[in-house]
Amino acid sequence: MLSYVIRRCFYMIIILLAVSVVSFIIIQLPPGDYLTNLVESLKAKGVQVSEEQVLSLQRQYGLGLPLYIQYFKWMWNMLHGNLGHSFQWNRPVSELIAERLPLTVIISILTMIFAYAVAIPVGIYSATHQYSIADYSFTVIGFMGLAIPNFLLALILMFIFYKYFGLHVGGLFSTEYQTAPWSVAKFLDMLKHLPIPIIVIGTAGTAGAIRVMRGCLLDELHQQYVITARAKGVSERQLLFKYPVRVAINPMVSTLGWTLPYIVSGETITSIVLSLPTTGPLLFGALISQDMYLAGSIIMLLTFLTVIGTLISDLLLAWVDPRIRYGKEGTQ
Repeated sequence: MLSYVIRRCFYMIIILLAVSVVSFIIIQLPPGDYLTNLVESLKAKGVQVSEEQVLSLQRQYGLGLPLYIQYFKWMWNMLHGNLGHSFQWNRPVSELIAERLPLTVIISILTMIFAYAVAIPVGIYSATHQYSIADYSFTVIGFMGLAIPNFLLALILMFIFYKYFGLHVGGLFSTEYQTAPWSVAKFLDMLKHLPIPIIVIGTAGTAGAIRVMRGCLLDELHQQYVITARAKGVSERQLLFKYPVRVAINPMVSTLGWTLPYIVSGETITSIVLSLPTTGPLLFGALISQDMYLAGSIIMLLTFLTVIGTLISDLLLAWVDPRIRYGKEGTQ
């Protein structure tokens, strides 16, 4: 097990380096750079920018350097704990991420808990009551959850809550707490605003997880060992949770590592619609303005979450299913 973890950590370093190169290049693919966009926006407002000012800004932002030098400079600073300086915000990237990452992590973890807490029991019930009215109902609701885009569901809920209850569900804080320092009252106010984002962001994932759990459990319930155990008089509840559920839950555990980065990156449009102060809108704005250090740092963060989450998923899978062991050549 230890050799497996060490080997995976080595692979993680290679993946992070490869993603850093690819993401840095992709961010630079659109024509121009942040300075070009800035100069064009100033000229559109009627502000004249001289050539000397452009050269001065190039030296200030380091955009006059070759692309590979900019990359190595960014990576060197990142290894020393400096994620660079955001051109768009004129602030250190680490400060911007530190402001939004805690709220993003809170929403992501609660959304993941909501998705699995709903999907596993509903999937088990649907599989054990196949073709019942409840099974058909959950199936229809699940397909609707997969079909309706999250941002559209957010708009619908915002309309319903405002029209019929007079409540504004956008944002994570009420107006009086948006710029206020953290306190117990602000924390409680945030808790009141969390259910809508969690439900909206977690709907598609919950619906998909229900289908996976139901399908896997149905396959296991028709296996010969289940039929034999039932014939020997094992109670349905003991039989269900001792063997089929433990096996059926494996696909959900194996994809656990993808869930958190997917939520972090996939809630961008929903966060914009609901005015959530998370990293999603921050990444979107950085990509639009070609703020390469900010965008690259957030992408690296998502990659790190993915590789760490995948490792945790593999270890959890070995713990949940005793049949899985890690040998010298990987998983068996």
